[in-house]
Amino acid sequence: MIAGYILSGLVTGAVFAVMGAGLTLSYAATGVFNFAHGAVGFVTALLFYQCDRAGLPAWLSALLAVGVFAPALGYALHRAMFRGLARAGETAQIVGTIGLTIALPALGLLAVDLLGLPPADATALPRGVGPHPAVTLDVLGVRLDTDQLIIFALSAVTAAGLWAFLRHTPYGLRMRASVDRRRLATLRGVDVDATSALAWMLGSGLAGLAGVLAVPVIGLDATAYTVLLFASATAAVFGRLRSVPWTFAAGLGLGVVQNLVAGYTDFLEEITGLRTAVPVILLFAGLVLLNRSRERVAGSSAEDAPPPDHLTGVPPWRRRLPWALALVALLAFTVAGPEYYVGVAANGLVLALIFCSFVVVTGIGGMVNLAQASFAAMAALTCGWAYASGLPFFVAIVLGVLAACAAGLLVALPALRLGGRVLTLATLALALLADQVLFQVDAFSNGTIGWPLPALGLGFADTSDPRVRVALLLALVGLAGLLVRNLERSASGRAVLAVRSAPAAAVTSGLSAPRAKITLFVLASGVAGLGGVLFAVSKESITATDLPAFSGFVWLAVVVLQGVRRVGGAVLGGLVAAAVPELLAAWGVSAHVGAVLFGAGGVILAKHPDGVLAQLAESRYRRRRRREPESRGPESRGPVRREPVVGVAREPADQVADGAPALFRLEGVVAGYADCTVLRGVELSVRPGEVVALLGANGAGKSTACAVAAGDLPVAAGRVLLDGMDVTLWPAHRRARAGVLLAPEGRGVFPGLTVEENLRTWLDDPAPAYERMPQLAARRTVLAGALSGGEQQLLTLAPALVRPPRVLVADEPSLGLAPLVVRQVFEVFAELRERGVALLLVEEKATEALAVADRVAFMRLGRITWTGPRSEVDADRLTAAYLGVS
Repeated sequence: MIAGYILSGLVTGAVFAVMGAGLTLSYAATGVFNFAHGAVGFVTALLFYQCDRAGLPAWLSALLAVGVFAPALGYALHRAMFRGLARAGETAQIVGTIGLTIALPALGLLAVDLLGLPPADATALPRGVGPHPAVTLDVLGVRLDTDQLIIFALSAVTAAGLWAFLRHTPYGLRMRASVDRRRLATLRGVDVDATSALAWMLGSGLAGLAGVLAVPVIGLDATAYTVLLFASATAAVFGRLRSVPWTFAAGLGLGVVQNLVAGYTDFLEEITGLRTAVPVILLFAGLVLLNRSRERVAGSSAEDAPPPDHLTGVPPWRRRLPWALALVALLAFTVAGPEYYVGVAANGLVLALIFCSFVVVTGIGGMVNLAQASFAAMAALTCGWAYASGLPFFVAIVLGVLAACAAGLLVALPALRLGGRVLTLATLALALLADQVLFQVDAFSNGTIGWPLPALGLGFADTSDPRVRVALLLALVGLAGLLVRNLERSASGRAVLAVRSAPAAAVTSGLSAPRAKITLFVLASGVAGLGGVLFAVSKESITATDLPAFSGFVWLAVVVLQGVRRVGGAVLGGLVAAAVPELLAAWGVSAHVGAVLFGAGGVILAKHPDGVLAQLAESRYRRRRRREPESRGPESRGPVRREPVVGVAREPADQVADGAPALFRLEGVVAGYADCTVLRGVELSVRPGEVVALLGANGAGKSTACAVAAGDLPVAAGRVLLDGMDVTLWPAHRRARAGVLLAPEGRGVFPGLTVEENLRTWLDDPAPAYERMPQLAARRTVLAGALSGGEQQLLTLAPALVRPPRVLVADEPSLGLAPLVVRQVFEVFAELRERGVALLLVEEKATEALAVADRVAFMRLGRITWTGPRSEVDADRLTAAYLGVS
């Protein structure tokens, strides 16, 4: 008996493992958690089914779907969407992939309808890859069919092949290097964009394989594939979203545990849904125990910075005028419009009130919470239960809202420990657990009948009239807007923003991060709960299935597409969510079209992650800026004068002081970060076989100059020349391949790769490096992160001794090293100089740099203030360079 549960569990777990491995691979290589991974599996399975129905052999149908279509889809999504999302904030990443979760299945089903193909619905009976009908075999005393055996065999082959690819091919090494330290990989000549494209192709191929393997079991149900995604996400979480082998093992274990729980825990039958909720429970446990956030959490300034307010210079009345006109138009429509469509508007305002909760927790707090639909359902069901128990209706409403607040408090507890995507998955896991367990308790939800609720009486009218509902909801949304405004401007709101932007700094300033997070969760859940109660009042009843957890999945996407930082975005999102399906139905357009358009919004979000309202404000701002010079006229601008740059040392364009040609040159470079200019007209050159020491105090701009030289930071003005060729527009990986190597500040190693793998990122054969540095040979199988600081720096420079670059830029190479190791490092520099390498050596410590330098350049406040031979450097010049005095 137990062997049967284990073997059949391994088959189920094999599907979890394949899909989880694809999820881990794409996330680890790109940083984007793909909620549409299950949707990719669905459309691949749909293509397999259609090819099979068209008469193609099952093996050929699977090959076309998994080997051709799925990777091509992954590449197309990378080009159209994922490449942009990788640079966006976490909220935009989550919402963009949620849009795909809805759009991809709809697009596939729409294509089936338009092309007149066999319908793909509950009546479809897709077959597996093996013989049809499946043949039953006896394996270790357990009867398994050929479909199950093929699932397990293909999963095992996939696991072995993926392991071999990642461990024993150059492509796998580049991918792992990109995962380990993406920026350093580009500086070693790895095209991380191409690596990300490959990761998406492989990840989509694995999702497609899982979809085809699972199709005879779960059929062609898009929702079932989304559920399969979250079961597979459990395996990925236990692999820490980084390790493909651990993800495979966790997927197999999850399948076995699920089968054993189903077979041996009869006592759990008394708790409805608990046995089927095993993956969700394990997902939450894995998130809390294994994935505590040690980095900045969601919404930190590094990941989700607020957009600029393009309406700052606009008078307040002009900012409010569009909304006032929209309000007047809505009131006029409420008075004069058809009652049915007024009811649609009322439903939209109910959603708008719920969506305001996202503005509180996500827009202000920067925490992505996918449990808002469960808060709304909790409040509505509690209200229905309390009213049915004989309590006054108003008291029942208050109890419902308080129940939602209590649920928000419980969900907030993981937020104190988790951050980012991990928190997002944790809140979704709790929402699914409430759906599958709590809301299935008959005493709470009243079974499939639910709880009837009366209209809310206001004395002169009640909410059975949609016009009254619109007026009431407008007032409540207005109050929610005032709550958000006061929260942003209050001391508590400033504390929340401080915790969001810089958690460590906020704590050291005496602010309580837990209190801020709990406050936001409770307020947001209360707003969502009030919206849920009014949803039930509008519907005049509430059941456990009216507000499923996946609704919150879609709601977040709708709000973020409009603008999650503004209450206006919540209102617009609610009205759009209610009106668009009604309009499509009235025009006779397929409902799939609306879902496809929604997914297209996710693609737009990749380019404009702050939403529609911010995009419109930015467009108006740019139009105003264009009109301003035109209105003043050219005569009002005055003559353009070029002021001479004071205190900047300049060199001839093509040569250095002694007449030798420059191999590498920065020419009038201006660069910085966002709106902060760091380099202001830098002129610097290095010739072959020369060491130029760039000295200056901390904050002078030396590391920024290194980043510009390597192509890691774009320039705003000026040129970068390599052997007379303009390489200003070349990306970092292309410059590295041309011979410009940057040894970055700190340690230029991949800590998650072994010593030998680190060397292979630059060398085809690491043996000569071991001959030069025997201490590395003795530790070739050790992870680079376990080496001492000196060994790591030698590992950084060892490839340059075997395959010398044309230009070596060393940024603070002596930082944190012992004197003996520093001497070894500078001996390497001396040898490279003898071999004709042009070295740009950046140091705060002048003594070591001056000992090896041929020429010296002093930098202060982003400018080269003096450059000349080493022999002309004296104490006065050093004092001027570091202290700004003469």
